[in-house]
Amino acid sequence: MNYRKLGKTNFEVSEIALGTWQVGGKWGSPFNDKTADELLNTAIDKGINFIDTADVYENGLSETAVGRVVRSRSERIYVATKCGRHINPHVNEGYQPQVLQKYIEDSLKRLKLDTIDLIQLHCPPTEVFYRPEIFELFDKLKKEGKIQNLGVSVEKVEEGLKAIEFPNVTTVQIIFNLFRQRPSELFFKEAKKKNVGIIARVPLASGLLTGKFSEKSIFDSKDHRFFNREGAAFDKGETFSGINYELGLIAVNKLKELFPEVLNLAPLALQWILSFNEVSCIIPGASTESHVLSNLSTLDLPLLTPEKIAAMNEVYEHYIKKEVHHLW
Repeated sequence: MNYRKLGKTNFEVSEIALGTWQVGGKWGSPFNDKTADELLNTAIDKGINFIDTADVYENGLSETAVGRVVRSRSERIYVATKCGRHINPHVNEGYQPQVLQKYIEDSLKRLKLDTIDLIQLHCPPTEVFYRPEIFELFDKLKKEGKIQNLGVSVEKVEEGLKAIEFPNVTTVQIIFNLFRQRPSELFFKEAKKKNVGIIARVPLASGLLTGKFSEKSIFDSKDHRFFNREGAAFDKGETFSGINYELGLIAVNKLKELFPEVLNLAPLALQWILSFNEVSCIIPGASTESHVLSNLSTLDLPLLTPEKIAAMNEVYEHYIKKEVHHLW
């Protein structure tokens, strides 16, 4: 495993980490504690030391599983969780310091940890990033020992740029992958100036970049890849990076032509992200141990050549950029 510094936290984190949106069950299927424990332990066994979760993942069951496994291990595992998405309706006015503090205290109870290494605002409405009193809350919680660091998860580059104006923001979690390249322009440069860690989320475009889907693929009705393609439940950009599914398949087929001998594109897509030194870590999700091992196989590959990277970028330029680049 390779490790990189996570911005101002000074944590040395595994460059391939673990996102737990679907830990313990695929999207749309029931949560399974045994599967969750096996998956999390496998990740730690392989050198992963940064685990990202959220209070809304499986309505707290993901946090509970993460806390249970982390407490059972002797290694130093950094736990990041998120708060705010329980607010309903999810609007600016719902974000109040006392509301967020209650969510954080509830997360601590589920995790059964003394402190949270990294608490992140969970994709709040854009207006929240213009309210200093929200960010001041986390200085208070840090003094109380409930948290160690504050980060944000964002939908838009604009939100990330605004967030890092607050000096207590140590990390930004942002969608970044081969089909979502805009953050690598201005945002990466500004984050680096301020020593803000960058956590790349949705690195495989909801699985699209694995190359395993086709026109015949069927998603469960409770799977966001079925019901949220047009943003019916939350930001459209969370599902297939906001790309029209059929167009995405065309672009993926072009990627397959670049790597005709490769059956699983996921490790190559992750390696493309790691070619950016500004990225602190990637948090691909996993619902099985095999997914964890697939993600980690990235580290065993020869480095992508500049020519291959350029060819991958050309697929984005030709098929994807005009559809999504300006939106997030």
